[in-house]
Amino acid sequence: MFMKKLNIVLFEPEIAANVGAIMRTCALVNAKLHLIEPFGFIFDKRNFARTSANNFEGCEYIKYDDLSSFFEIVNPKNMYLLTRYGKKPLSDFNFKSIDDEVYLFFGKESTGLPIDLLKSNKSLCFRFPMVDNGRSLNIANCVGIALYEVLRQWDYLDLSKVEVEKGENYLD
Repeated sequence: MFMKKLNIVLFEPEIAANVGAIMRTCALVNAKLHLIEPFGFIFDKRNFARTSANNFEGCEYIKYDDLSSFFEIVNPKNMYLLTRYGKKPLSDFNFKSIDDEVYLFFGKESTGLPIDLLKSNKSLCFRFPMVDNGRSLNIANCVGIALYEVLRQWDYLDLSKVEVEKGENYLD
């Protein structure tokens, strides 16, 4: 039996605030976060508290020494690489047919994913359409966009579609 599950893979993230925001998003959509070292910051709760809105503890995450360690331990079957060098949007892919774990890869803020990984997986490279003179979107925004594209195709799994804290009829 397979179970749909979203996984975010961050390759050598450099900015703690971005990771904190991504942790918040992952915690709120029940996605697992995979962090590949080295980091451009000290991995400490204090660095994530504000941008994660204290969702640091709610985020399921694993750290790996390097990309090789990640692939040895995880060996993802369904991986998709988000890069400005991709030639198609993520929305072109049909995630509805996948009843398993999906791994969305994002590179470090300054240089992206390793070129050899991209070249050996060209058919798995996707991009976010944008103006032609733009370099890239913020990585935390990209993670949110990508997560919600897959979730949309999966009808948001078991995520609540109504306000639960104040009640679904709050605006009535």
